[in-house]
Amino acid sequence: MNPTLEIFSQGEEVVTGQVVDSNAAWLAQEAVQIGFTVTRHTSVGDKLDDLVALLREISGRADCCLCTGGLGPTTDDLTAEAVSQAFGLPLEFDETAFAQVKHFFDRRNRHMPESNRKQAMLPQGSIRLDNQWGTAPGFALQAGRCWFVFMPGVPSEMRNMYLEKVVSTLTERFVLQPQTLITIKTIGIGESDLQQRIKPIAIPDNVQLGFRASLAEVQTKLLFPHDYPSAAINDLVNAMVGQIGDAVFAINGLGAANGDLISLLDQLMIGGKHTLAVVETVSQGMIASYCTALPWLLEARYQQTSTINNNDFIAAAKNIAIATQAQSGADFVLVQLHDADLSAIQDKDSAIVLYNVLLTGHQFHQTTHTVAGPGKRKQHQAALLALDLLRRFLQHKDL
Repeated sequence: MNPTLEIFSQGEEVVTGQVVDSNAAWLAQEAVQIGFTVTRHTSVGDKLDDLVALLREISGRADCCLCTGGLGPTTDDLTAEAVSQAFGLPLEFDETAFAQVKHFFDRRNRHMPESNRKQAMLPQGSIRLDNQWGTAPGFALQAGRCWFVFMPGVPSEMRNMYLEKVVSTLTERFVLQPQTLITIKTIGIGESDLQQRIKPIAIPDNVQLGFRASLAEVQTKLLFPHDYPSAAINDLVNAMVGQIGDAVFAINGLGAANGDLISLLDQLMIGGKHTLAVVETVSQGMIASYCTALPWLLEARYQQTSTINNNDFIAAAKNIAIATQAQSGADFVLVQLHDADLSAIQDKDSAIVLYNVLLTGHQFHQTTHTVAGPGKRKQHQAALLALDLLRRFLQHKDL
């Protein structure tokens, strides 16, 4: 069984919601990736008694705890003092830590306030973790059954310290058996539809299935035990991809990692030496924004949908695409039209129909989608669904 790990975040700003605790999410993913079982995320404000109590609890139930925050120079930074009280470890002045803090200010030609001396006071017997990216040294120690690691709360400092100073120690101290996480990324399909499509597939009891939805994509996650056969992993993933269909645009965990939709499009467009021109309506420049500084986007313009004869939006989009291709010289032209007036775009209770047409050489490809929700959501969805038509053509030329 993999060792258990808790994540402990300190700071009144975290508890009160003034700051989103991105540290905990990032650390949890890193810990699972190397083989820990993450059991809890806990946040505590700047109250010494609460910190002491929690540290003592964790020391009796977890094998490892990654802690962030509370290492600064001000009176509300209480981590070192809390550790001292919780485990009876006097704080001792660390000359090397003090020299590093002072050097941080000297390099910037700034006077070091006396309060920063506090950051060099570390619990007796702890291992100092040098901070080359800020002023707050970290430290690590064993207390009860738990190996504690204390890192700064500033995300950039914490991540660098974890990657450079902490992760190698964790892999040495613990017997870790990393699980295999496979992430199937899809667009243009919802969680409920995904679940329905993969329903015929038998998921083994020791494989964990989960879903994660965002505006840009829906992820189907499969977490396999460390000793699960590679061939069986491939078979299950292939079966699920076959059931889901061409809504799948990337799979992470089987070799090289794939990025988001825009990263994939960039690879495909550059690899094929293609160029693109875009005419946007509902997305109102969002397609161009997603493709900022990408060399294959030659032209992007916004227009309000004008009156369409006989409401034949597909025919109108094809005519616009032909004219745009002649004007721009782009290999591909992507045109987006919609069936509603401008007020319906902003009305969260109104659904609108999107018509996307892609001209590739002398061939047309098209999709129709209904989108709803607030205006901003419609804008982003319209951009992503239009770009997904381009992706589907590039990945499946027989579209």
